[in-house]
Amino acid sequence: MVNMESTKSKAEITTIKLQKNTKDRIDHLKVYKRESYDEIIQKMLNVLNLCKVNPVEARKRLMLIDREKKLSSY
Repeated sequence: MVNMESTKSKAEITTIKLQKNTKDRIDHLKVYKRESYDEIIQKMLNVLNLCKVNPVEARKRLMLIDREKKLSSY
């Protein structure tokens, strides 16, 4: 019997190639040590989309992320 949950999870994950300097830049955006690349990219996309409709709110979100990063014990 095949476990459909684990099969589904594997099908929803992909691998992408990044240049080393791109990976390093993403690493510097981590708020906490074990933050996943998916979490970071989701945050980046959310801020980018917000910037299109409400740049002031996007800036506030970036400042909040920056504050969280400074407060974390990374």
